[in-house]
Amino acid sequence: MFKKPLFLNKTFIPDASQNKMSNVDDVSASRADFIRNRPGNLNYLLEKRYGWMNDYINDGDTGIEVGAGNGLSKLFITKGNYEVTDYADFEWLDRKVDALNMPYESGSLDFIVSSNMIHHLAHPYKFLDECHRVLKPGGKLLIQEINGSFFLRLILKLMKHEGYNYNVDPFDKNCVCNDPDNLWSGNNVLPNLLFDDQQLFESNFRFRIESQHYSEFFIFPLSGGVTAKTKTVQLPRAMLNLFNGIDNMLIAVSKNTFALQRRIVLRKV
Repeated sequence: MFKKPLFLNKTFIPDASQNKMSNVDDVSASRADFIRNRPGNLNYLLEKRYGWMNDYINDGDTGIEVGAGNGLSKLFITKGNYEVTDYADFEWLDRKVDALNMPYESGSLDFIVSSNMIHHLAHPYKFLDECHRVLKPGGKLLIQEINGSFFLRLILKLMKHEGYNYNVDPFDKNCVCNDPDNLWSGNNVLPNLLFDDQQLFESNFRFRIESQHYSEFFIFPLSGGVTAKTKTVQLPRAMLNLFNGIDNMLIAVSKNTFALQRRIVLRKV
């Protein structure tokens, strides 16, 4: 049974008009700005979020990224042959794909990349079931996701960018965990509900949690945001490495307090 944290545990769903971040949901603008300026802080963040996935992909592997948004992953994932997909229509995508009903044959993919997409899903059960269908035996689902730590919930309360709701059951295939009519609806504790209890997850889905690593405290806000933006000061790489080291120490003390992100490797069984 999942236990709610003691603090900031009540459902929080801010109105979009309250959002204190800028450039909200303007994916085209965020992509154009990154490609034009390649801001160092954000580049560092995306290196960390995507680069680790190369260790789990072989050169000849075939895969896809789902919910790719601004489609920057191919700048950092250099292994494998994969399509960048999203349910939205963007010219830089390889294909438009509904992650709940993928146009791929059963057992045809070696890997699937999902970066900060699962917490937006209305039906995560259907997504994981569909990933299992299209992956080959032993295939991998490589996940970079939000972590609903104390400071993540506090930041959400302050910035009113997205919300969270512990009162959903992602293990119920009929449960609606986000607004199905809003692709940007975000339940930022959904990854916690799904993945914190490994035994519960593996008893409900035909995946094994091969690894789970927590990351990011300072380097997330220092990035200025991937799509939605806030002000930041660009720092030299040496300073970013220092902050990343501090992040690792804080997260080692308490991931439930400090970690704003997590990376997860699921293997099909």
